[in-house]
Amino acid sequence: MSDQARSVAAWEALFRAQVAVMRRLGADFPNDEISFNEYDVMFTLSRAQGRSLRLRDLNKSVLLTQPSVSRMIDRLAARGFVEKLPDPRDARGTIIRLTDVGYDAFYRVAHVHGESIHRIVGDALDGDELATLTALCTKLRAALPVE
Repeated sequence: MSDQARSVAAWEALFRAQVAVMRRLGADFPNDEISFNEYDVMFTLSRAQGRSLRLRDLNKSVLLTQPSVSRMIDRLAARGFVEKLPDPRDARGTIIRLTDVGYDAFYRVAHVHGESIHRIVGDALDGDELATLTALCTKLRAALPVE
């Protein structure tokens, strides 16, 4: 098998595993409080310093398109889960901050979602395999150019 064929086979395996896992996680997701996509945005904010990111940086970090993220931020702000603040370093920019209310909602869902992830991923792979998967995915992501 050529290097290119191995690369394509690895990509196909990774992609198909990701799709299957995401479908299952989506079906199990406790979306009575926040949606799966809202969770993605709130997860990203929860990991950022000060639970805040510039809107353009948030857009680069989530799986949604920029217009979808902007509309979602407006909906999350209306519910008190995030705040939209002017960027003190750039008047054209907007800072999105996860509020305490938003973090509490995220945390409640994250606990249940984490149990689902463990059942789906943790039951399929042992500890060494999980560590290897994490290392390989981190290495792959780090090799990509920064946008």
